[in-house]
Amino acid sequence: MRKLISGMKISLDGRMEGPDGYADWVTAWSEDYGLTPHIDACLLGAGMYPGYEQYWTAMQNAPNEPMPMTGELPTDEEVEWAKLIPGMPHYVLSSTLKSALWPNTRFLRSIDEIAELKREPGKDIYLVGGAQITSTLINAGLVDEVHLIVHPLLAGGGKGLFDRVDGRHALRLIDAKPVNGALVHLSYSFAE
Repeated sequence: MRKLISGMKISLDGRMEGPDGYADWVTAWSEDYGLTPHIDACLLGAGMYPGYEQYWTAMQNAPNEPMPMTGELPTDEEVEWAKLIPGMPHYVLSSTLKSALWPNTRFLRSIDEIAELKREPGKDIYLVGGAQITSTLINAGLVDEVHLIVHPLLAGGGKGLFDRVDGRHALRLIDAKPVNGALVHLSYSFAE
C-alpha cells in the first residue's frame, strides 16, 4: 500500500502560520523533505489548493521574477519543484471546489476516496497540506509519516498544524537532522 506522507514547515511552537495568517519565517516553499524520489502524487485540502496553484503557476510562468505573493525571487529548489509538479497528479479533498487550472488535478469528495487512492499502485503520496486536511487525515488513521522542518522561532500565535488532531497519537522517530545550520528536519511514522 502507498504511504501518505505529510510534509510541513513549522515554527518551534508548532505553528504553520503566524498571527498574520502567513508563515513569514519560511524562505522557500520547495519540497525540502527528500520525498521527491519516493512520491508520484500530491494531496491538498480545499483551503490550501487555490493559493498553491496560484503560487506555483506564477513561478512556472516567470521563474526569474519576484513572486507576486512574496515579492521575493524563487530559490533554485523552488524553480525545480515548479518544473516537476505540473506533470504530477494532484488530488484535492473538497466538497465545494469544482475547477482547477492544472489539467492533472482531480477532486476527491470523501476521505474514503483517499483510502482508495492509497490502495492504488504507485509511489507514495505527498500530503502538502494544509492544517485542516492534515488533522482530518491523522484522525482518520490515513497519514503514515509526518516530516517537519522546524524553524527556530516561537510564532506566539497563529494556526497550529495539529490544533484539530483528536486524542493522542504515538509516533516513532525515523530521522532527525540539522538543515542549513539553524533548522531541524524531523521525520516520524505513526506507531502501530
